[in-house]
Amino acid sequence: MELFERPTAGENAVLVQINFKTDDIPHDEQEFKELVRSAGAQIVHLVTGSRQRPDSRYFIGQGKAEEIRDYVRNLQADLVVFDHSLSPAQERNLERLFECRVIDRTGLILDIFAQRARSHDGKLQVELAQLKHMSTRLVRGWTHLERQKGGIGLRGPGETQLETDRRLLAVRIKQINKKLEKVQNQREQGRQSRKKAEIPTVSLVGYTNAGKSTLFNALTQADVYAADQLFATLDPTLRSINLPNQQEIILVDTVGFIRHLPHDLVAAFRSTLQETAEADLLLHVIDSHDEQRDLYRDQVNQVIEEIGAETVPQIEIMNKIDLTEHAAGIQEGNGLHATTAWVSAQTKQGLEQLLDYLGAYFAQQTFRGKLRLLPSHGRLRAQLYADKAIQTESIGEEGEYLLDLVIDQRKLKAYLNQAGLKLEAVAV
Repeated sequence: MELFERPTAGENAVLVQINFKTDDIPHDEQEFKELVRSAGAQIVHLVTGSRQRPDSRYFIGQGKAEEIRDYVRNLQADLVVFDHSLSPAQERNLERLFECRVIDRTGLILDIFAQRARSHDGKLQVELAQLKHMSTRLVRGWTHLERQKGGIGLRGPGETQLETDRRLLAVRIKQINKKLEKVQNQREQGRQSRKKAEIPTVSLVGYTNAGKSTLFNALTQADVYAADQLFATLDPTLRSINLPNQQEIILVDTVGFIRHLPHDLVAAFRSTLQETAEADLLLHVIDSHDEQRDLYRDQVNQVIEEIGAETVPQIEIMNKIDLTEHAAGIQEGNGLHATTAWVSAQTKQGLEQLLDYLGAYFAQQTFRGKLRLLPSHGRLRAQLYADKAIQTESIGEEGEYLLDLVIDQRKLKAYLNQAGLKLEAVAV
């Protein structure tokens, strides 16, 4: 279902970026322009300024709003884009004043996602986010129909046009949620079968345009679309890799994160982001050449926390070293800092060391051996069975359980701690 008619030529856009005294992080002008270009608009002017706090009516205050109206008229702009979240009332007031379309940062990101979605479930997730965003703004086009329908052929059950639209949206949202539930179940089955086959999953995460897809292609010899633009990848792609020690892993390329990622999008893309939350390891790809890399690192970690993946171990991949003077290699982490790999996905520098490191990492992470458990350790045995960690089981001479296990080291230690046991005491 097409929600918007897309113009054939790029629209002329006036950009608005205001710094408020209450902002924790200053707005990034370059990123904002890149987002607008990614949506296919032509930038004709950027309006900047600073205020104490947002204005309830126009967000930017009467004087600044009239200044923008003059730019819109003089430059024949079709669109005004705000690098902020606007309330539905503010959006309506501004559109009335400017006499052209106004979209905020959330609407802009949703539009880019709508253009990039390729897979069936990707399109569903974007549509869900768009509908949720649109449902709060429905009044915009229907102010003249807020009374009940009347007249010949229009007398109905006493429902206003606005209520009809809201009801239809609610029905569509329900349908999409049902379809996405099915997608989520299919993905969950895939994850369970990989778990059963003891294949670890490694998820690539990072700020948008950090080079995740280029790294993914370099490591897997795949041909996933990679471009120097924001949100080039939207649909998750999975490929298997054989590590140097003959171990197989599944590598997942995911959507890039960005500051102020709309909550509707995070919620709609829950099934996609679940791949990250359920991964055994995250490769956090960082553009080492970017001056704002530390800020972007924090932003990505914030989203990782939002989706419940903060406990998943992380290796930081400092990418694009071909643009810097840094040598390729692995820097081992400690309790405070993550392990860091310096690589270039473009020139393939450091990728061999990275694969060697991953091989050694997963060899250490897996416990393969026997445990001797007493009948009183029934709960621990049940947990191991539920995790499909027990390969074979036999009964010892004194009635104890002898279990052949293949399980993640951290998980096993956590289970043993719960049972008040030490690995050395029960390992055979």
